[in-house]
Amino acid sequence: MFKVLILAFDGVEALDFAGPFEVFTTATRMHQRLHPDARPLLWVASVADVAHAGQDVAARAGLRLLPDHTLARSPQADVLIVPGGVVDAPIASDATLAWIARQAGAARITASVCTGAFLLAAAGVVGDGDTVTTHWEDVADLRRQFPALRVQQGPRWIDNGRVVTSAGISAGIDMSLHLVERLAGRALAERTALQMDFEWTQNETEASA
Repeated sequence: MFKVLILAFDGVEALDFAGPFEVFTTATRMHQRLHPDARPLLWVASVADVAHAGQDVAARAGLRLLPDHTLARSPQADVLIVPGGVVDAPIASDATLAWIARQAGAARITASVCTGAFLLAAAGVVGDGDTVTTHWEDVADLRRQFPALRVQQGPRWIDNGRVVTSAGISAGIDMSLHLVERLAGRALAERTALQMDFEWTQNETEASA
């Protein structure tokens, strides 16, 4: 069973958070339909940033989220998802950045959606020539704030092995399906996309391979 943790903070983009959540929980459901006697494939939970211990979080545009864990009492992730949105508060929180760095240091995969790449960079998870992506509107700011990064515009996601970054909002769903493929195979990823009635958009190089 792979533990998936998704960070929640005030200003998080709702679909950056909910898109990966839906992919991973649907993949678990589809896996159990195919293998009814097997253990669940994924265990998915949300974690509040340091400012919201035991409280709900206001996503961008006001949707309320009630995370499962606090930073101090969260388990270790096998897969850590850092969503984007308005990241000013978490990027200013030393405790939140330290938690991201600590989790990423032991996680099998750390992934960001959209401006979550800024949090990975601020936490030191990416840097020194690493190739990343983010929402097209934020590419210039990411390059300016973290000039050591190689920021690409265009790919839906960039997979560097232990760290995966994705472009904006719906690209986070595409990336999450890619992570399901990495963890459990192409067939389950495609079955998950079908169940979600979602047209899985591939990176051009992978689509033509």
